[in-house]
Amino acid sequence: MAHGPAFAENYRPVPYWWEAAPPDTSAGDALPPEADVAVVGSGYTGLHAALQCAWAGRATVILEAEVPGWGCSTRNGGQVSTSVKPSFAELSARQGPEIAEAILRDGQASLDFTERFIVENELDADFRVVGRFHGAHMAASYERLAREIAGTNPAFRTNAYMVTKREMATELGTDAYFGGAVFPRHASLDPGKYHRELLRLCRDAGVQIVPKCRVTELERQATGFRLRTENGALRAGRVVLATNGYSGPLSPWHRRRVVPIGSYVIATEPVTAALMDRLFPTDRVLSDTRKLVYYYRPAPDRSRVLFGGRVSLTESNPDRTGPVLLAELARLFPALDGTRLSHSWSGTVAYSFDTLMHTGEDAGLYHAMGYCGSGVGMAGYLGMKTGRRAAGLDGGETAFDRIPYPTRPFYRGSPWFLAPSVLVYRIRDRFGW
Repeated sequence: MAHGPAFAENYRPVPYWWEAAPPDTSAGDALPPEADVAVVGSGYTGLHAALQCAWAGRATVILEAEVPGWGCSTRNGGQVSTSVKPSFAELSARQGPEIAEAILRDGQASLDFTERFIVENELDADFRVVGRFHGAHMAASYERLAREIAGTNPAFRTNAYMVTKREMATELGTDAYFGGAVFPRHASLDPGKYHRELLRLCRDAGVQIVPKCRVTELERQATGFRLRTENGALRAGRVVLATNGYSGPLSPWHRRRVVPIGSYVIATEPVTAALMDRLFPTDRVLSDTRKLVYYYRPAPDRSRVLFGGRVSLTESNPDRTGPVLLAELARLFPALDGTRLSHSWSGTVAYSFDTLMHTGEDAGLYHAMGYCGSGVGMAGYLGMKTGRRAAGLDGGETAFDRIPYPTRPFYRGSPWFLAPSVLVYRIRDRFGW
């Protein structure tokens, strides 16, 4: 397929992370007739849940509609944060201060768990605690951000601090922001390598992984569940739904509570070390205060820039969104004008109507989903917690079990409201509302 001047000669419409860790296209395991626990989905949530079940001695199978690593677990930006978007004040107004504090503690725990798990299991995932710079795209945004940083957070100390516009050169080589905040504990990793390592641990633990095996029907029975798949049927005592943004009609109750949204990412062709050092003097992960947030970072080897966000009202082809993202990157960093794309791709994240992730159980049917674009750390953490519950182990409780999982009247899983919502957010970003 011919491409325009924005595309490098070796351009590929696939995630940059697949260069070092391509999806596993091996045949996988055959579908067994039964299992103690069936996990639907092979992303971070499903792999961590399956690990807990297998380590507890439960016969565990993962059913994947595509190939392992096809979904958003290898399509994200590799940014690991404390995951929870609402502030303590917002959460307290909604849930009360006790649950608000517990939610924030789980957010911090997700970051701590991810680091500890990778270090203790010696995973090759390019994990590093690099900190986050969160840029204020307007002067009013800087003031709001400063108030939030100074506000109460009884769950943990963020040690965040403000960086003024005059000090911006220490963080970024751009004049596009009015300063921002640094969160020192946030981290980065290589999503593809991380997923590959989790897959290896699952196989070592005896988890059966069945690719190209879409589950088409979930039937409750007296002793568990019968799962009808494209490859046959399976009986399981317990089921974990780990489908997040790729949740479909299998469970209408869950589908009504997940809002699938496409997020788009590009990688530039290699840039010089001198330019990278000038524009990105640190290796921090980066984001900003827009409602339609941009998230970006240097690649782990600092050879190129990875830049993501939402740039269209409706879902689109990465071949089309790639040049738009590249133009936005060049607007933020004019020195990158003329740099071309090496990769452009998309993934589907899952939002919830209260901008919180959710876990729960319904008589042996478990779920963890709705990560709202912050799933790199939280998906593994809540997958682990859900796996412990499905295995009958202690230590599986979270604050997210204690809050309702909302939906909206007449919503059935197709976000017809997405385009007008994106338009409203775009206007708010422009005028700072």
